[in-house]
Amino acid sequence: MAKNLMKFWKLGVKPFNTHYFNINDKSNLMVREGNFQYDILGISKKFGTPAEIVFPFILQERVDDLINLFNSYIKIYRYPGKFYYHYPMKVNQNKEFIMPLVTNGANLETGSANELKLVQKMWETGSLSKKMKVICNGPKTNEYLKLIADLKAKDLDIVPIIEDLNEYSYLRNYRGNVGIRLDVDVKVSSHWDKEIDRFGLARKELRRLGKIKNLKILHYHIGSQIEMLKDIVVPLRRAMEVYLELKKLNPSLDTIDMGGGMPIPYDRKFRYSVDSVIENIVKYLKNFSEKHGIEPPNICCEWGRYIVAPAQITIFKVLAEKEIIERQKRKWYVVDGSFMNDLLDTWALHQKWHVVPVNHMDAKQRTPSWLAGMTCDSDDKYTGQGSYVLLPRLSSLAEGEELYLAFLDSGAYQDALASHHCLLSSPIKLLAQNGEVKVIRKRESLDDVAKLFGW
Repeated sequence: MAKNLMKFWKLGVKPFNTHYFNINDKSNLMVREGNFQYDILGISKKFGTPAEIVFPFILQERVDDLINLFNSYIKIYRYPGKFYYHYPMKVNQNKEFIMPLVTNGANLETGSANELKLVQKMWETGSLSKKMKVICNGPKTNEYLKLIADLKAKDLDIVPIIEDLNEYSYLRNYRGNVGIRLDVDVKVSSHWDKEIDRFGLARKELRRLGKIKNLKILHYHIGSQIEMLKDIVVPLRRAMEVYLELKKLNPSLDTIDMGGGMPIPYDRKFRYSVDSVIENIVKYLKNFSEKHGIEPPNICCEWGRYIVAPAQITIFKVLAEKEIIERQKRKWYVVDGSFMNDLLDTWALHQKWHVVPVNHMDAKQRTPSWLAGMTCDSDDKYTGQGSYVLLPRLSSLAEGEELYLAFLDSGAYQDALASHHCLLSSPIKLLAQNGEVKVIRKRESLDDVAKLFGW
């Protein structure tokens, strides 16, 4: 029975990032940390919902796996360059996400002066190793540029990436290594791919710059959630053509930085593994370098969503049901949170989530459901993006029993983009680590939310 339920709810499948999950003998959802199991129903009832539960061990496992995979293929192919993972802080700035990654060998990438100020706090208190490397992307205000220079003077290994010609003019006098961003002219299959990108410089613009003082890194970004392997490999090939041109004028150039790429299997669209991607990257870079007689570059990637999304789940309780007259046999399930506030990508990007019941996973009677949030906005809903979510039928539950739902892979971007539509509070945030669960962000009171709006 348990195996059938695991298969039905698509749990225990590594390519789906659900190998952390299990179902206990009461047909409730569990999360495994080694030989310990967290009872998600018990946690939901104890702390209330809506709730976000963070699992640092998943962060640590994923960054370890990524670094080890790159280093393994570097060893297999006798690749002379090194690999560096830089976590892009914009994906999730919560301390409980960043610190496990840093302690397991991740370097950092910042996108604003404020993010860099968090790095500054850690650096100036001696919390960061001298081996820490920081890449600075994003538009550079004067404050941002000054902070970069200050931290370079304090011996932090920090490299600003030139995004446009204005930044180039300022950073010509910078006394440290710099990178430059290429607007790689490749169309890929990605929701985030843009026909016109405001960031980076075109190949012809880079040619006109000639020699660039202390050029260290060539950076490019290809969006996120890339559906096909070729759409990761082809931009790398185009970038390496430019790398070769720049290398002839700038011998100091020694690193290729791949931004974006690796997807999370929200909707199962992609058909390749991280293992195959990394092998293709290392193999291609070695062959390219040997063919053109250059030293193979160090490899840097900034895969943020891929690392952190699986490390958090969001829990809601179903409050009520309502018939959908226009769609027979389907019902609205009204939850106690808001998709527009708590899982903003549901509304903003029409994200398709992996949704499973927390309890009653063995229910024989199930209902094709659409989920409705608690704001007064008609867009505050989740419909499986035009389909439905198959969930236990509420009428089949015993009197007094409740149904809880888990949205998986909610660790990327949702907190940073969260809102307070209808003055609703953000979910309580819980940390599950070493067999213990504790509150790290209390559920906001009305006064907490009202202060944000001047009340």
